[in-house]
Amino acid sequence: MNTSSARQYFSQEINQPDEYIDLARAALYIAQEEYPGLDLEEYLNALDTMAMEVEERLPRERYPLRVIQTLNKYLYEELSFSGNKDNYYDPRNSFLNQVIERRLGIPISLALVYLELARRIDFPMVGIGMPGHFLIRPDVPDIELFVDAFNHGEVMFPQDCQNRLSQIYQQPVTLQPEYLASVSNRQFLGRMLTNLKYIYLNQKQLEKSLDAVERILILFPDIPLEVRDRGLLNYQLGRFSLAANDIETYLTQLPHAQDAPVLRRLLSQLGRKQ
Repeated sequence: MNTSSARQYFSQEINQPDEYIDLARAALYIAQEEYPGLDLEEYLNALDTMAMEVEERLPRERYPLRVIQTLNKYLYEELSFSGNKDNYYDPRNSFLNQVIERRLGIPISLALVYLELARRIDFPMVGIGMPGHFLIRPDVPDIELFVDAFNHGEVMFPQDCQNRLSQIYQQPVTLQPEYLASVSNRQFLGRMLTNLKYIYLNQKQLEKSLDAVERILILFPDIPLEVRDRGLLNYQLGRFSLAANDIETYLTQLPHAQDAPVLRRLLSQLGRKQ
């Protein structure tokens, strides 16, 4: 499959009500741009098989903690999934096919595997977009219990989350309710793509970073900062007309942005006035 086909299928998958978006399928369409020969059904079937094996191991009484313990034992002890702490910024950590094959990932990609298995055994969980570290929790009312898929399924409570935030930012952090809010499917995919955007940017792979931005804008067409970044990436790639169009759009949306003076000078160099 070529890149444009994968992009088209991704667009079709997310162009429906959020609750109907198949996260695993959408994530595999993201991976398909990097791995054109990727067979989606192979990896969806792998998730189905894993879920069936978890189902066989579940206790009769499916209390949330017991289900989590079963998932943890299966994923981290039997299959040896783990967080890639040695090479955290390897792009492969963000592609679902590679995470399934290598059994290595980052918080959000391991959370995706965990979520997909939980969904298949009828134990719904949701993603939690905590700043600096992605978590998941059972979608059960009145249970403040979180799972860190990156750290072997560690079970956490709100105080643990606050401690983790303080560790990440190396200073005391007061836990705010919005830090533990669940994310939509679109937000989940947007966070995955944002990770890829910055990984590729740091590796100076501008074309691949641009690909990530373009897919973020398929998810969220009206984010001014992504429009700006698409323009700046196109500028660096020598596509000056496309760059100018996006920078003009950004400045129209945010005329008083902090970076507006710099961008107006750049527009002037491109022969445009704002």
